[in-house]
Amino acid sequence: MKKKFTLTLLTFVILLSITSITTFAEETPTEEINIQTYAENMQPGWNLGNTYDAVGEDETAWGNPYVTKELIEKIADEGFKSIRIPITFDQRMAESGDYQIKEDFLDRVDQTVQWALEEDLYVMINIHHDSWIWIESGMQENHDQTVERFNAIWTQLAERFKDESPKLMFESINEPRFLGTEEESQQYLDELNTHFYQIVRDSGGNNDIRPLVLPTLDTGSEPEKITALYDFINSLEDPNIIATVHYYGFWPFSVNIAGYTRFEQDTKEDIHATFDRVHETFTANGIPTVIGEYGLLGFDVDTGVIQQGEKMKFFEYMLHYAQEKDLVHMLWDNGQHLKRDTLEWSDQQFFNIVQTSWHTRSAVPNDNFIYLKDSEEITDRSITFELHDNDFTEVYLADQQLEEGIDYQIEGNTITFSKELLSSLVTENDFGTVATLTVTFSGGVDWDIDVRVYQTPVLEGTEGTTSEFLIPTNFNGDQLATMEAYYQDGSFAGPQNWTAFKEFGYAFAPDYQEGFIELKDTFFNEVEDGEVDLTFHFWSGETVDYTVVKNGESVTSLVEEEPEKEEPVEEDPVKEETEDDRTQEEESEIGETPVDEENESTNSTDDSHKKETSTDSDEDDTKSEDTADPYLVSNHEENNRLPDTATAQFNYMGIGLVLVLIGIGSLTWYRKLKGA
Repeated sequence: MKKKFTLTLLTFVILLSITSITTFAEETPTEEINIQTYAENMQPGWNLGNTYDAVGEDETAWGNPYVTKELIEKIADEGFKSIRIPITFDQRMAESGDYQIKEDFLDRVDQTVQWALEEDLYVMINIHHDSWIWIESGMQENHDQTVERFNAIWTQLAERFKDESPKLMFESINEPRFLGTEEESQQYLDELNTHFYQIVRDSGGNNDIRPLVLPTLDTGSEPEKITALYDFINSLEDPNIIATVHYYGFWPFSVNIAGYTRFEQDTKEDIHATFDRVHETFTANGIPTVIGEYGLLGFDVDTGVIQQGEKMKFFEYMLHYAQEKDLVHMLWDNGQHLKRDTLEWSDQQFFNIVQTSWHTRSAVPNDNFIYLKDSEEITDRSITFELHDNDFTEVYLADQQLEEGIDYQIEGNTITFSKELLSSLVTENDFGTVATLTVTFSGGVDWDIDVRVYQTPVLEGTEGTTSEFLIPTNFNGDQLATMEAYYQDGSFAGPQNWTAFKEFGYAFAPDYQEGFIELKDTFFNEVEDGEVDLTFHFWSGETVDYTVVKNGESVTSLVEEEPEKEEPVEEDPVKEETEDDRTQEEESEIGETPVDEENESTNSTDDSHKKETSTDSDEDDTKSEDTADPYLVSNHEENNRLPDTATAQFNYMGIGLVLVLIGIGSLTWYRKLKGA
């Protein structure tokens, strides 16, 4: 009996030990993380923007459809390795008490996380627009409640996902900003990051080792901001921390302002300075860094704010340099790049350059088009490329392979297209892109060079209001690059009055299909009453001046009239005809200039101005007869005749003489008859 009891007790102890070991194994992370490898495997990444972060009733509030499994599969199929899922909790949680997050909303987020993990994607979730909705002011004005609410979100998320794969990572807060001084703002961020870190690490499960992503203040890359985050991360002594910043480019280029229409050296230098600084502070010291969002700020208005070729050059260079500095990059996509309903890229060229840049460099040209003016002789045209270790291969016109030595010549990194080829592409009265020449290379993307035929654009006079002012425009095959605005005294007019060149899309925007240039209310809101001189710059190199007059909410245009040109009439050496000698009809015939149909509408907008500028009809009395208009010369010769009054006198004298002769003849005949 004792032996049996001992055996039973021993069995119980063994079973208890096995159970304890099993339980411990379940609670202990089953995998260790090499954070450097982890970050490398995240490259490249994509943002599910304007969806769960949208402020409104549900994930469709900002115009995107419901997230589907097919969308997540598409992201993985396109080669992305990680996905960032921004989440706004504000309207989806209780505003007091336990701050409970709505279960159905959390279920939708969880479902999307699972879809992404099933596709073997690394996943990042965060607190997103809450940063400016209630945290920004709350930390100063309602500190304790704000911290409680922040903590409640992460307590619920940590519990919900604690047993999930470490391929799911947590980002504390998106673009954190606060009321107060910079020093106070940094203290607020450090406080929230401390709460976030302690909540997650103390929640058990895989949260013990789960990678945590910490942002700089504003996710900016200024020296003081990245240094402050580095010091904070250093104090944690935790190997599984990732730093994050955002990058939207050199600001003037990124929104097309101050004349920065091209991807030039200042924009390159901004990439260098930013990424070098981030690398030297974080990645060079063993702290992986994610560019959690990248793009161009102008995309907030429209992806066409930056000219297509210049846009592609920016992303080719930016992605190359980010990878050279070991920075993980995640494309911000709010639905404007990958269309969520069709799962097609809105701009395939854009995605091609992005996708190709993950693996190699592409050749890029110094210009993206060849402009041929309709009225000028066509000549050879050259395009120079930065080859980036690639070689030219072939050139195509549609599916037709062009012949080197005849259609084009290659010398070093320059390709010259022959005037014969270009002339063959032009047809009469065909403006805009008449052909696209595709240059192919040994590596990277092919590059399209648009051949465009144009005439100088014509802007017509109009009137409107500060909320709707559309300038009727015949673009004549050209495209708008930028616009300057000045007051009459030469000072800069309109918003951002530190520069004459206004922000594309914010102050003005062209509509090529409808044929107008819109001056936005955001432009007029910061324009004083009076005249404003505008200069529109086009990609062909042409400029067109235009003047508007603002009076309260009313806006009109002052279109400069070209003086009517009158061909001089060579004067009769015998008789100088005066203006009084001409009939009204003759004066009209001699002084009228044939109408230029292209400028007809512009020239007829201000008759009073036209009258003022057309009074001097004899500017060039020395013009020779062989260069004068034949029509005018023939009229001049026709006018070398005696006045009508002199002709009548001669007629009367002739009739009188005839009557006298008849009378004499009759008298002689009568006398002879009588004598007989």
